[in-house]
Amino acid sequence: MGEVACVGVVVHPTKDVDASLTTLRDWAAGHGVEVVAREAEAARVPAGVTVLAEPDFLARVDAVVSLGGDGTMLGAMRLTIGRPVPVLGVNHGNVGFLVEVSPPDLEGALDRLAEHRFVVEPHAAIEFEHDAGTVTAFNDVVVGADVPGGSVELDLEVEGTQFGYYRCDALVLATPTGSTAYNYAAGGPVISPAADVLALTPVAPMSGVSHSIVLPAGDTVRLRQARAQDQALVRVDGVATTPFPPGAVATARLRPEAAQVVRIDPDRHAQRSRIKLSLLDLPLRREQLAELLPSDVREDLAHLRGRKVF
Repeated sequence: MGEVACVGVVVHPTKDVDASLTTLRDWAAGHGVEVVAREAEAARVPAGVTVLAEPDFLARVDAVVSLGGDGTMLGAMRLTIGRPVPVLGVNHGNVGFLVEVSPPDLEGALDRLAEHRFVVEPHAAIEFEHDAGTVTAFNDVVVGADVPGGSVELDLEVEGTQFGYYRCDALVLATPTGSTAYNYAAGGPVISPAADVLALTPVAPMSGVSHSIVLPAGDTVRLRQARAQDQALVRVDGVATTPFPPGAVATARLRPEAAQVVRIDPDRHAQRSRIKLSLLDLPLRREQLAELLPSDVREDLAHLRGRKVF
């Protein structure tokens, strides 16, 4: 990565991110850096931010700042897949695993970005190809029924070998990043971001394959819509939806290092993620969970216990 001369910004469509936009604009003005946004977000950005058509935006940016939550971050990562540049996530959401920086810390994070004092965390993506085209997901691709209470039946083939079939409410194909999302809720495994693998987890399986399958990045997965009466939908990272009609065939594979996520403090971010996972029912005892907390917070808790406040 060379000099950071142009920073792109991607903003949440509804959340109030004005303070962070002002911080970014003012920081850039003081460092001789241009800030650009896409035409689709022209109404959301202040004066001083250059608005470009999307191809020009992608061609010019040296880094991207995402203002929102994990959903906005995923959108920014998908945007840069053709030309991966570092993406810095600023958390304007709730519990986020991808976003790292809080709005008050944005200026310092931008300094670190300009000075190249950060770590790049590569993230894999799923390339899912079917009749409607090829889509890319950094969390998951979900093939499910198009009506509540419906089911799908999908034949599974891996590297040309039949693996059986799924009959379930939906099938989740998850990256390591997405393993803590729908995959986890459906009983699938939590996967280390360092592992280049693809997880397939059925939701409410009725017959056929009933457990998760974890496959290496090099394997090509083929899914066929087996029942003539089924109408299914493909959902990408929880947002984009396309039909998957009877008889449809799709192929999926993992694309390693499809995006570059900026980590300012990787150890601290990992610790926060472990705490968030514990809130999602990771089985930790109380003393194990306490070990994940910063030392000053542990001291405060010990003091409160001594006073029998809780």
